[in-house]
Amino acid sequence: MYKAIQTSRLYEQIVQQIEESVRKGTLREGDQLPAERELAQQFGVSRTAVREAIKTLHEKGLVEALPGRGTFVTNGQSKSMRQSVDRILKSSQPDGTAWLVEFREILEPEIAALAATRAGEQDIAAMRDAVRVMDMSQRDPSAFIEADLDFHLSLAEAAANPLILSLIDSIVGLLREQRMQIFYIAGGPERGQAHHKRILAAIERHDPQRARDAMRLHLQQVRDDSRNTVSEQGTKN
Repeated sequence: MYKAIQTSRLYEQIVQQIEESVRKGTLREGDQLPAERELAQQFGVSRTAVREAIKTLHEKGLVEALPGRGTFVTNGQSKSMRQSVDRILKSSQPDGTAWLVEFREILEPEIAALAATRAGEQDIAAMRDAVRVMDMSQRDPSAFIEADLDFHLSLAEAAANPLILSLIDSIVGLLREQRMQIFYIAGGPERGQAHHKRILAAIERHDPQRARDAMRLHLQQVRDDSRNTVSEQGTKN
């Protein structure tokens, strides 16, 4: 039904194709979209790109996500949490970057701990797949970053708390921007991947304290790389 996506602006092209289906009447109000995994396969993209596209469609009032039921085409108008978060952080630079890291340091270690306790085999398989893609994509920023986001979203899913997943969903766009900024710090992808593997190992052992500690170390690396990025930009200016 859909065409495979081939360029870097993945989620925008997904949005365009679904909007076109709505305009043509192929998708009508009340129709249910396929599940995330199925859409990702149809478009040939990561689940993170699909999530971003769904959020954009939701912001445009074209779809509505109903907990426990799925995502449906609608003609209603809606606003998402992401709009508010984006507005706060983007209007508060450079403090916004530090706030995002601080927010993650408060939230994500406990997400990792919950995931270690609650993750099922499907959750762990999704994390392993994301790590595998990152291993193969350290020279491909777009693919690496999408897999990185998939890893963190899989952790949020494994925590099995819809409020947590909504919070992480609300900052995916900001996380993508942050990851793009720090990708080119020397050794950054390699350091990040080492932390991802430690987090995954803790999840596989169902060890919440080890998962919590591994995530804290990972976010300290993110904080350091973000600080180095700001320093490099200041030097260039």
